[in-house]
Amino acid sequence: MDKVLWKPGTMLYPAPLALVSCGDRPDNFNIITIAWAGTICSEPPMAFISVRPTRYSHEIIKKSGEFVINLPNVKLAFATDYCGVKSGREVNKFSQLKLTSLPAEHVKAPLIGECPINIECKVTDIRPLGSHDMFLARVLGIYADKKYIDKKTGALDLKAADLICYSHGKYYALGKQLGFFGYSIQKKKRR
Repeated sequence: MDKVLWKPGTMLYPAPLALVSCGDRPDNFNIITIAWAGTICSEPPMAFISVRPTRYSHEIIKKSGEFVINLPNVKLAFATDYCGVKSGREVNKFSQLKLTSLPAEHVKAPLIGECPINIECKVTDIRPLGSHDMFLARVLGIYADKKYIDKKTGALDLKAADLICYSHGKYYALGKQLGFFGYSIQKKKRR
């Protein structure tokens, strides 16, 4: 195999893409696009986001101690990019993009109504790491659009939600399913 060595950097792609909403009242609600986000722990359920201290949302999240991770779909690709390149110091992104702020159950930060999945988070720790600060958070509640829930099984159909991801400066729609957890060891059905 012929490989080329690159300098150390961020190359763990594709990454989940999130529209993180924050603020504790309508006049300071904001949205920031985050690709550095993920799961920390299953029990208790915890997630993280990493934000540059210079970003407007950083100071809002640090003060309020909460945020909502909203998972965007293909229809929100333009809004996702816009929220990553425009500052909330200069523009009200909810208004500009005609996005709906919905009240959350456990936090004051709003849900983004147009996103298929919304995850309420309460900050438990902030870790300065260099270019970004990592906000570790407890997951307090998850919302899913009813249209993505199977009426018979109650299972969430994330494929139907058309979620998008980030890979090395570009946005992508998620592709076809290749298997499921445990399929490699599943016993074949007898005929």
